[in-house]
Amino acid sequence: MINISMKHLRYFEALARHRHFGRAAVACGISQPALSVQIRELEDTVGAPLVERGGRQVGLTALGEAFELRVRDILRAVDELGDLARASQGPLAGRLRLGVIPTVAPYLLPTFIKELARRHPGLELRPREAVTQKLVDDLLEGRLDTAIVALPVSEPALHEEPLLEEEFVLVRPAADADAPVPDPDRLRETRLLLLEEGHCFREQAISFCKMSSAIPRDLVEGSSLSTLVQMVGAGIGVTLIPDMAVAIETRSAAVAVARLPPPRPARTIGMVWRKTNPLTDRLEHVAEVFRDLDRAAATDPPPPRSPRDRVR
Repeated sequence: MINISMKHLRYFEALARHRHFGRAAVACGISQPALSVQIRELEDTVGAPLVERGGRQVGLTALGEAFELRVRDILRAVDELGDLARASQGPLAGRLRLGVIPTVAPYLLPTFIKELARRHPGLELRPREAVTQKLVDDLLEGRLDTAIVALPVSEPALHEEPLLEEEFVLVRPAADADAPVPDPDRLRETRLLLLEEGHCFREQAISFCKMSSAIPRDLVEGSSLSTLVQMVGAGIGVTLIPDMAVAIETRSAAVAVARLPPPRPARTIGMVWRKTNPLTDRLEHVAEVFRDLDRAAATDPPPPRSPRDRVR
């Protein structure tokens, strides 16, 4: 066992995660034959098979399943040793793996990245966009340092740092701009366009409309807020989007935007990271950069809206 290298462990972890030699090789930046050789070497060192080969997907043996859990703990601990060293070096610098949910990334991430680079030129930011559950899994397994998500995530191992509160707005065809704004009961009776399953924003919209017990059969789903807004412009239905998305998503669609009656639906956006992360102090500073940008945006006058994009 003393001949097991970190390279062996990282390659095995990638294979166990992807369950496919080709995808694992791509993730590791090596060829598939080279990955196969490394896994064989690891199995020879262990003295027993870890992988069940055959078919399109790779399976793990019983030993491989147990091995996977230990390997992830080891790799996470090694990564945190590196973080511990970085935390002792002073200003925020080096690699920062940041996850962001899709209903935040296009609207806040560009400005956030630019401001972080200005304040910390030595920081190497590595952003990744994914749905909440994927980001939480990557955090717990040490593949991310922090993530910007909708709170709460209710994961005991993660610290939650609130950043901002924002409301949802109703987007409907431009022809309906002067129609009364529906309450949740009336909204539930309309054709509501929602993000596909896996997006936390979908669940928040369903909760507001009290649709959790019976999702309509004619519900229309989209893969992004942009797709939903364009479908609204085509007259297919109505949708809810977060306030931060209005300026970008409604500028090229024939839609009207309206504030819903109180109590208005809203969400809390925050940062999460492992409670054991040695970079906690640095991550709190990153969170403050985000809050500074939000405060600055709140004091800036809003851009002029076209008539079809007005908020009632």
